[in-house]
Amino acid sequence: MASIPLLRLSPTTSHLTLRSLPSLRPVKPTCTPSPQPRKLTITRMSYNPTPAPDRLISAVAYTLPFFNSLQYGRFLFHQYPPLASLINPLLPLLSLYRSVPYASFVAFFALYLGVVRNPSFSHYVRFNSMQAVTLDVLLVLPVLLQRVLSPARAGFWFKVMVWFHNVLFAFAVLCFVYSVACCVLGRTPYLPFVADAAGRQI
Repeated sequence: MASIPLLRLSPTTSHLTLRSLPSLRPVKPTCTPSPQPRKLTITRMSYNPTPAPDRLISAVAYTLPFFNSLQYGRFLFHQYPPLASLINPLLPLLSLYRSVPYASFVAFFALYLGVVRNPSFSHYVRFNSMQAVTLDVLLVLPVLLQRVLSPARAGFWFKVMVWFHNVLFAFAVLCFVYSVACCVLGRTPYLPFVADAAGRQI
């Protein structure tokens, strides 16, 4: 057998001295200051309620398209008499409105020139007045179209005209109730197909 030489360690290498190791120095603990909590700055939102005169003028402005839309409800009033009783409290005001010659034209130009184009009024009043004027124009167009076409008093086209009048009257009443309720609460009503056209004129 071949002999395997053994590794012999000299006595000088059998132990380690402390000098051969790197010096270990104690680490002083350092205290880092804890971050201070940030102060929360609370910004209070300024709530500016709509003045009562502005709400009143805006609500009254919507009576113009409502009074002019009552003519579309004559078929519903004839078919459902209880609906006519709901308009009875407004009859004195309506009779006063109808007693003025060309009342609709006078009210239209008074509202448009006296309020919408008057910078002394607030934007809230001017927008609502312009929305009422725009709605009034849209409600006048079917009357002009009816006078041009002059449909018969019976038949298919007469039924179409009755249905169209009923829809217009229901739409006008909903717009009136919604707009007046928003004005009383100090909010801005946005009517479909009307608000965009009114906003571009302000």
